[in-house]
Amino acid sequence: MNASLMRVGYGVKECKHFLFSGSMLVGMTEQAGRTRQRRRGEELEAALLEAAWAELVDVGFARLTMESVAARAKTGVAVLYRRWPRKDDLVLGAIQHYGATHPVEIPDTGSLRGDMIAMLSGFSNVRVSFAAVVSAAFSGLLASSGLTPAQVREKLIADRPLWSLEIYRRAGERGEIDLDRIPPIVLSMPFDLMRHDMLMTYKPIPEERVLEIVDDLFMPLIAAASRKP
Repeated sequence: MNASLMRVGYGVKECKHFLFSGSMLVGMTEQAGRTRQRRRGEELEAALLEAAWAELVDVGFARLTMESVAARAKTGVAVLYRRWPRKDDLVLGAIQHYGATHPVEIPDTGSLRGDMIAMLSGFSNVRVSFAAVVSAAFSGLLASSGLTPAQVREKLIADRPLWSLEIYRRAGERGEIDLDRIPPIVLSMPFDLMRHDMLMTYKPIPEERVLEIVDDLFMPLIAAASRKP
């Protein structure tokens, strides 16, 4: 029994009631705090996706389980299943979340050529580890989801803005290119080549390779497409 309470005139019965009520109050406060935490839907979902990404990096797709992600996130597995019914749904969500929350800085050098060189160089340096993790998970996603490679790729980049669009928009405003005349395949080509090289080597793209893509392929195609007939 708390001696300090006895000294101020509380009897045994009153002390027990006081302590019991205090314990209930603490318990109710802690429960309210947990309830408030659960109500933060976006914050909780982000924490779960970050835990799933960390698990994917550490153990890979094959060894990742809903239980291991829940343990890392310090939550119950039912919390995961309410949001992502299947493991591949969770992994796709984790990859999308990581890509969206770790954007590549868009350069502004004042010229299309300078922007493309800076963009490809920066993209490969920042994204090489990301590409390695995604590539390692790709076969598992295909087998688990039953989707085609094109469908998996579409899900991975869905709703994510293409960084190149801002570069091309500014180049159009400067009069360097006419976006209405350039085929989309030409605009996407530098990034497609860069992704291919990264997935083949799991290393940043060398500077000389970036210059080859921009100076030997991209800029000549841009010039050819921009010429008036």
